[in-house]
Amino acid sequence: MKREFNVIIERDEDGFFVASVPELKGCHTQAKNLDTLMKRVREAIELCIEVEGDNVRYTEFVGVQRISVEA
Repeated sequence: MKREFNVIIERDEDGFFVASVPELKGCHTQAKNLDTLMKRVREAIELCIEVEGDNVRYTEFVGVQRISVEA
């Protein structure tokens, strides 16, 4: 069965791309480039599904909003 997951990708202060999958608890990975990141995140998702089994919580992605505040 094919499933789709939302992946959040950020770049850290060292220049690494970091991917997180909100639906899968603890499902994160990182890489120096996006091609490698995509490969690694697929592997991470497969492993997390194997561990989580039927306990995967599906959420609907709504969007991202950037907010500016004085700090």
